[in-house]
Amino acid sequence: MAYLSLTTRDIHVLEKIKDPESDPSSAVQIDAAQPKDPHVLDDDVYRRVSQQEREIVQSMQDLELQLAGLRPRTTTDVTGAYRKCVSRLGSLIQEHPEYASARNNRAQALRRLCGDSMLVTGAQQNATAQVSILHDLNDAERLDMAKTALCDLDRTISLLTPTGPRPRLSPQAARTLSNAHTQRAAIYHMTSKLISSSPSPLSVDPGRREAGWTKLEFEENASRDFALGGRYGNEIAKGLAVSTNPTAKLCGQMVREAMKKEYGPDFGV
Repeated sequence: MAYLSLTTRDIHVLEKIKDPESDPSSAVQIDAAQPKDPHVLDDDVYRRVSQQEREIVQSMQDLELQLAGLRPRTTTDVTGAYRKCVSRLGSLIQEHPEYASARNNRAQALRRLCGDSMLVTGAQQNATAQVSILHDLNDAERLDMAKTALCDLDRTISLLTPTGPRPRLSPQAARTLSNAHTQRAAIYHMTSKLISSSPSPLSVDPGRREAGWTKLEFEENASRDFALGGRYGNEIAKGLAVSTNPTAKLCGQMVREAMKKEYGPDFGV
């Protein structure tokens, strides 16, 4: 196998292939001295709100264990209890609309209820679709859940995305921002697979930008969100950004061919 040393410039070029919007000069700095949430600056308020959120999330985690049969059921209606947790998150969001983490968690709960196939009608019967808790969703309810989840993720991202020449985020904010991008990417990625391999049509609230997207647009936006999720700390998302980006795949093939011509046919073997 041939080995070579890459310059810093080479590395930056390869990073550009993986993430076309990457810019080494504007890398986000993780700084524990930054506010845990840039919009909830009062420490007492943050502690109170985050504690309420943790209690709701812990309730959902307990319900997940019950659904998996790993804990005795404390209710005969686990899905109903899960819906109540989503409603509790909604109340928390209504009280603190700029607290991003609650929006991110509500989106995750809605994904769990109706799956990442939420933008495709009838996808619950498709073997490719992610397993969801609810199996009897009507289109109106699915559309509403999907709209809420996507709006929550959009809002989380807009609330936490740093600006300025030397952006900084707390570890908590960076994790939430990374998760929001990764969650949205997962929805887009699943949608791109389903609308190409299933007769089930795309079904999105007409007010959403995704309503007019093609398979390629879902793929490109999934890759972009995976890349941003990776940029803010999710290494799995960073890897998925390449595998889901049709342009990056083509560029990667071109780079490999160029390297073989430069360093010989054994390069990469």
